[in-house]
Amino acid sequence: MKKYILLLVLLSAVLLISCTPAEKVCSVDTDCVQATCCHPTAAVPKEAGPDCAGQFCTQECMPGTIDCGQGEIKCLEGSCQVVLNE
Repeated sequence: MKKYILLLVLLSAVLLISCTPAEKVCSVDTDCVQATCCHPTAAVPKEAGPDCAGQFCTQECMPGTIDCGQGEIKCLEGSCQVVLNE
């Protein structure tokens, strides 16, 4: 019986540790950039951002993206996110 209780305690500890949020990747909005060069729908930390030098994108305002002021990049609770205007 003691073995089962110990196993349950260890399993609970593993689950608790695995559910701990990752280290914050941003502190302020400027720590984040768009995840893709064209028609971005996601944001990433600056270090993981794409190199868009020489990249050409259409001038189309694609729905569901931050194109044409439809949304912005924010640092929310330590995570880079795209917030679309409602």
